[in-house]
Amino acid sequence: MRVKITSDTTEAQARAIAEAMASKYREDVTVVDDGGAELASASADGGTDEPADPEPEPELGPTAREEALLAEVDDIRAGGPEKYKDQLPDQGKLFVRDRIDLWFGDDFLFEDGQFAAFDDWHPDGANTDADDDDRLPADGLITGAAEFEGRDVHFMANDYTVKRGSMAAKGVEKFLRMQQRALKTGKPVLYLMDSSGGRIDQQTGFFANREGIGKYYYNHSMLSGRVPQICVLYGPCIAGAAYTPVFADFTVMVRDVSAMAIASPRMVEMVTGEQIDLQELGGPDVHAEHSGSADLIADDEEHARKLVARLIGYLPNNSDESPPRTDGRPPAASPEGIDAVVPQEPNKGYDMFDVIDRIVDAGSTLELRSEYGPEIITAFARIDGRPIGIVANQPAHRAGAIFPDAAEKAAEFVWTCDAYDIPLLYLCDTPGFMAGSQVEKDGILEQGKKMIYATSSATVPKQSVVVRKAYGAGIYAMSGPAYDPESVIGLPSGEIAIMGPEAAINAVYARKLAEIDDEDERERMERDLREEYREDIDVHRMASEVVIDEIVPPSDLREELEARFAFYETVEKDLPDKKHGTVL
Repeated sequence: MRVKITSDTTEAQARAIAEAMASKYREDVTVVDDGGAELASASADGGTDEPADPEPEPELGPTAREEALLAEVDDIRAGGPEKYKDQLPDQGKLFVRDRIDLWFGDDFLFEDGQFAAFDDWHPDGANTDADDDDRLPADGLITGAAEFEGRDVHFMANDYTVKRGSMAAKGVEKFLRMQQRALKTGKPVLYLMDSSGGRIDQQTGFFANREGIGKYYYNHSMLSGRVPQICVLYGPCIAGAAYTPVFADFTVMVRDVSAMAIASPRMVEMVTGEQIDLQELGGPDVHAEHSGSADLIADDEEHARKLVARLIGYLPNNSDESPPRTDGRPPAASPEGIDAVVPQEPNKGYDMFDVIDRIVDAGSTLELRSEYGPEIITAFARIDGRPIGIVANQPAHRAGAIFPDAAEKAAEFVWTCDAYDIPLLYLCDTPGFMAGSQVEKDGILEQGKKMIYATSSATVPKQSVVVRKAYGAGIYAMSGPAYDPESVIGLPSGEIAIMGPEAAINAVYARKLAEIDDEDERERMERDLREEYREDIDVHRMASEVVIDEIVPPSDLREELEARFAFYETVEKDLPDKKHGTVL
């Protein structure tokens, strides 16, 4: 049907007329003007000349090809033989994929190299005759990226169900790529280790190659001081695998589960005849108390994650960034109690943590290597939310004298803090470096020089507090006036001297005192000499001679340190132009 209308009809009116008439008469309608020009049209089914909406595309699900890939991924993520997975609960540890879920959950970002060694074991690959023990999903090593405590990190994790977490060519290549990418990104690295070492029966192609397992430790060395490297041990890490935890900046061992050693008990017996189990050879107690290789000991897997979550909170992503600040909080105990905590008598013991708890933000102290060289405390903490590293003598242990292991611990801690731009607080109360034949054999001079070297070379802001005694070279190691601290502060209990009163009187006056026959007179003279000597080394004398910067009322120490760390936050220090020193 054709309908003629006047030419002054609008296009919208023409369309409405066409639709109405088509609907009423059930015919196709064309509307034209006086001149016969078509203005609109409509079909009998109610449509117009405008194109109809396209039919919706049918929903498409995964193709058979994609479903096959998803099945392969599920197979890979199942890990090694089921019988080895069944053993894990009795060993007190999680399957590696469950461990990764514990650490990252929904913050897992991506995995690299999931199909490593796929053709070597998968039924659809080259090795169609492989039995269950020959499964090599991901070649026993998972690498990838995740968000951890709000920080982007690289990670690796051994799968102990695959050849006991041993390392072979494809896994090694993934490990190396992860390290090399961390150098590019400047992001921290987490090593979740559970490895029996190199896969001896498959060592061709990865042991001595330029890009083989030995490159791990080259890359560790390149990453050292560039990005934080944190290693957690979940099982026996033997031979080559044991070097990753000791190269890392921080190592956490899980009690009753983890161990590390240069050789297995079987190899030790073969080489030396010594019969020893793995925990006695290289368990957490060995490395916490004797070698010093373990920074923290966790009770279980969840505790290990919590410890690392605290630890990373003090660290920047890399050496170009500043450590993260938090909101400050008051100390757990009142600073007004500091002076009552510190005895006036130089030989009386007390716990330095009673001072620390009155200086730093409540709940912020994380001590490292607490059982190794306990005469020195090394700990992270915060003052007004600012991360600091604490190096403190501990009079509760052997009067705070510096032994070789304590000096080594302090040197390495100072070196690490300096690498990651964490300011240092020294709390000095020591009779100095220990003397005696045994400590000489243990290298007191060698370890002592390393502590002094690290303190000398540190370019971060340093605050040194003479809490009580600072005798001998102890004041050197504890960043005394000669070691470029931003400040040396004395408390009224402080003393600085070549040696303590007893030793000094014995060195200078032993012969004269021996000539006095009257015991009462000799004791009186000793007492007078001792008091005279202590007046000469008193902190007031040191302040009067401007050896130290200030004597601070102990109750003001927290506020004083807060102000000084804030003021010197951006201080820059230059070292002599050289390749590097030769001490460490």
